[in-house]
Amino acid sequence: MNPHDEHALLERAAQALRAHSLIVSVDAERVSATHGRSNALLRVSKGRCRIDYAAAVKRRLTPSTLGAVVTQLRHPADAGEPQPLLLTDYVTLPLANQLRAREQPFADAAGNAYLEGGGLFVYVTGRKLDQKQIALRASKGFTTTRLKVLFALLCDPPLAAAPYRTIAAAADVALGAMSTVLADLQQDGSLVVIDRQRRLNASKRLLDEWAQAYALGLRGKTLIGRFLAEHFAAWPDWQLNPAHARWGGEPAAALLGCDPLPGMLTIYGDKLPARLIAHEHLEVAGPVAYEHLVELRKPFWGQTLSTVGRPDLVAPVLIYADLLATGNTRCIEAAQMIYDAYLARLFPAV
Repeated sequence: MNPHDEHALLERAAQALRAHSLIVSVDAERVSATHGRSNALLRVSKGRCRIDYAAAVKRRLTPSTLGAVVTQLRHPADAGEPQPLLLTDYVTLPLANQLRAREQPFADAAGNAYLEGGGLFVYVTGRKLDQKQIALRASKGFTTTRLKVLFALLCDPPLAAAPYRTIAAAADVALGAMSTVLADLQQDGSLVVIDRQRRLNASKRLLDEWAQAYALGLRGKTLIGRFLAEHFAAWPDWQLNPAHARWGGEPAAALLGCDPLPGMLTIYGDKLPARLIAHEHLEVAGPVAYEHLVELRKPFWGQTLSTVGRPDLVAPVLIYADLLATGNTRCIEAAQMIYDAYLARLFPAV
């Protein structure tokens, strides 16, 4: 989101809070950009009650981006730094309930809000956006090409210094798109140039921003189909040929030592092996099926990327993002374990 759009959304959310008889002051000069938060400070008060927040503006909150957003706002704060207040265009009732359960304060442009602390308690849900506000929700976001290129760089940070052709092959994108995409990444600070060499500006903020954008855009395009598995519990014994299929999401996390009981089996491949379908009695799942499911997702990368020594698994970056995209508390905890074990060294929370 560009600074103009971010400021406009911040002001709309602040105005919506004022409609609840709250006094809201915005200090846009206050520097509080630690861990990816906005540089604005919001002071919310009523009578003698007051609480300060660091604004965290995130457009288009959805069930699939909730995990990434909340995780991004859970970074350890500097001593004395205000708690982040999630500001977004619209929060549905189910999302509002989940945010409150996670004790994450929020306010949206429609007037929905959850604030608690400093003697204040505000919880408003069910407000709807009017048609003019809905029109303001449109955002370019990350293009598919940009998401794929950034994914390749996150999986292999030294790749940033490689020739365009090498990066394009790793990301499975057209060579002609590379100059524009890399220029955009340099402009927003994702890439930096030092001694005439491109380097990834690697941080947990960048990782979480990609995970959020991936869940909002590209992830939905990867789903090929869902299948019922008669022998669901025996999935660790399933034999996948890494050349054609790899574990992702919950089973990949389980194989890396996280939760041993996946609720959904995610496989990345162009199609399920015929032998697997026959042996495990897999059949296409109906729209209301929700147990013993296998989801097949299409790989969106090119040349083989980092798989932490496990060729039967997708890259840890993708395992992390898929876990966050579920919005499930257990999966979000597993995502944190994946981050701590495999990603923290490359993407520090600074």
